[in-house]
Amino acid sequence: MAADSARIGEVLAAFASGVTLVTVADGRDDIGTTVSAFCPVSLDPPLVMVSLIAGSYPAELLGQADLFAVTMLTAAQRMLAGRFAASGRPGARLLLDGVPHQRGELSGALIASGGLAAIECEVSQRVPAGDHLLLIARVAAVAYVAPAGQPLVRFRGGYPAVGPGASGIGTASTTTDPARDHSLPS
Repeated sequence: MAADSARIGEVLAAFASGVTLVTVADGRDDIGTTVSAFCPVSLDPPLVMVSLIAGSYPAELLGQADLFAVTMLTAAQRMLAGRFAASGRPGARLLLDGVPHQRGELSGALIASGGLAAIECEVSQRVPAGDHLLLIARVAAVAYVAPAGQPLVRFRGGYPAVGPGASGIGTASTTTDPARDHSLPS
């Protein structure tokens, strides 16, 4: 039985994934997007992978720029993730207005405070993959690692509570409008 793209989308949405904020400074503005298609690749050398929708402005920008930052978001940053997932969003500086943040020393990208961790990366390889652009990047700096926190997780179009005392992924309630939230896959 052949699978259609809608059915495949359902399957992929059933894979729980941590939510990150990827930011880049392009000299004119600061750009950011939520990305749940992020994963560690190697410890030696330290490499990560980010998957962006091909043709999107972040993919276009990171198709040329080499430096960016990744913040692993906490459950308390759900609204921040929603801001960066909305289509037609303004620049990252406006989206981070009122949110503590810093500029990465290496990348110059905006890094939200209060996440689980944040890293600065340098692209080492760009791989076109279907309707996405995969970025393999070297972790060039660690901005911070929080001593504790609950991760923000994307599952079936929403952000369910996970961890001690949470109702669990199996009973996830959607906390965003899945039709407007484009963070899976990003």
